[in-house]
Parts: sequence; structure tokens; C-alpha cells
Amino acid sequence: MKISKYGAIDIGSNAVRLLVANVIEEKDSDPQFKKSSLVRVPIRLGADAFVSGKISEENTNRMVAAMEAFKLLMQVHGVEKYKACATSAMREASNGEAVVKKILEKTAIEIDIIGGKKEAAIISYTDLNKLIESDGTYLYVDVGGGSTEMTLFSRGKIITSKSFKIGTVRLLNNKKADNKIIFKKVQNWVEENTKGYKRIALIGSGGNINKLFKMSGREPGKPISYIYLNAQYQFLKRMSYKDRVTELGLNPDRADVIVPATKIYLSAMKWSGARKIYVPKIGLSDGIIKSLYFDKL
Repeated sequence: MKISKYGAIDIGSNAVRLLVANVIEEKDSDPQFKKSSLVRVPIRLGADAFVSGKISEENTNRMVAAMEAFKLLMQVHGVEKYKACATSAMREASNGEAVVKKILEKTAIEIDIIGGKKEAAIISYTDLNKLIESDGTYLYVDVGGGSTEMTLFSRGKIITSKSFKIGTVRLLNNKKADNKIIFKKVQNWVEENTKGYKRIALIGSGGNINKLFKMSGREPGKPISYIYLNAQYQFLKRMSYKDRVTELGLNPDRADVIVPATKIYLSAMKWSGARKIYVPKIGLSDGIIKSLYFDKL
């Protein structure tokens, strides 16, 4: 048996994450990927990129500090190989490349700013195949701070996928009229690509759906119903930001974005006709680990 350690840095629009995973190899067996450590830092780059169009000096310095900390943590864990990927906030910021260059100079960590299609492709390397029944149809929805990736699976194969500029931080900062337009575009895509399929189920990915699943008290592997998620959405929407923090115990950087995130998942369920959503707790960082192992990055 051989055990290796891999690292994945996911630089999103609402937070930055470091995932350290053990890759366990045994003769005549498929490799196993086990999470060893996950560190999340609430640096909301989207609040810069989607409002002023550039990453602020303050958040640039916080990013440098975070990468220095992640580098030390990976050394302590004995990480052999890692990859850092940045998504919508960094790719839309006018100084995104300059920030990446500064981080490289200060920390020696190279960051790859990836497009929506590549982001969706990396996510597809996760353990979705373990969840997807060979004869079923699933709409995979990964909601981030700046974008949402959607992939339609049927009979174990990818039918189509698309990345949309609709994310939790973006929705909070956009004008209502702009949000209405982008929601309509997503609706058209979902309805067009899911028509003709029966008994579609959603697979939800992202920190907000993970939190919603935890709050539901469901057993791992069990889905959340549309009725439950809609009731939870109405409950959260009625509460003030302060009450979501103090009464529900949500992190300050989660308490505001969880409402628009829930709306995106609910909308995707409504448009596709899905009545339940599975929450496997996988995302971009998991895909980075597997892509690194199989030399897909």
C-alpha cells in the first residue's frame, strides 16, 4: 500500500480553500481519495471584482498572507503535489493577472485562473460516478460566489454543461433587473436541455447547499426534497442577517449568501422538474485533487 498527499487551493468569489487529501493506492484496486484537512478563509474577492472591477489592495495582501499560510500547512502535511485554481472573481478582475503575479513573487505559489468550461470539467472528475445510477438523469448544480456550473448527466454520461455568471456574491451586488435577466437565461437553458427527460434529480455542490444539508439533519446519502428546501428558503428569507448569525449560528460570510444560493438551487429544481436534491459534499477542490492524480491538469 502506498499513501500520497495532494493539495488543492480553490480561490473562489466568496472564500479561499485549501484541501489536503490522502491518495491511497493498493495493488489491483482503484485509488482511494480521502480528505485529510480542509481550511476555509473568508476572503470575499467577488465583492471587489463584481463592484469595482478589480481586487483591492487590502484583499490582495490578505491573499498573499493566505497563500503563505497554505504553503506552510502543506509543508507540515507533507503534500507532494498541489494545484491552485482561481475562478470567476479573479478572471473578471482587471488586475487579476497582476495579483497572481504578486502572489507568485511573494509566495512562489502559481495560480491558474480558469474559465467556466474548465471549472466544470475539473468538477466532473469528482466522485459523481458513485452517485449517478446508470439509468438515471441528473442535473449537477455547483453554486459559487460568482458563477454557477451546471452539468446534465443521463445514463452515466455527460450530455451537456454550461457555466453561468450567476453566483451568490454577484446576486447580492447586482441590480434586481440584471439578476432577473440572467435568471431567465439560466431558466431557458435548463428547460431546453432537460425537456424529454423524466424523473430528474439534482446533485448540489457548494458550501451553501452543504450547510443546508447539515441543517436538515438528513443522513449522508439521503436527498432533500423540493418541499423541504422551499420551506427552508422561506424561513431564511424572513430572518434578518443578524438573526441568521446569532440564532442559527451561521458564519457572517455565510449568513447573507445562503439566501440567494438557496434560490438558485430551488429554481434549478423547478425548471428541471426535479423533486429531490442529493448533496455529496464534493466540489472544485475535490476535482483538482483527482485531476492532479490522473495528470489531467
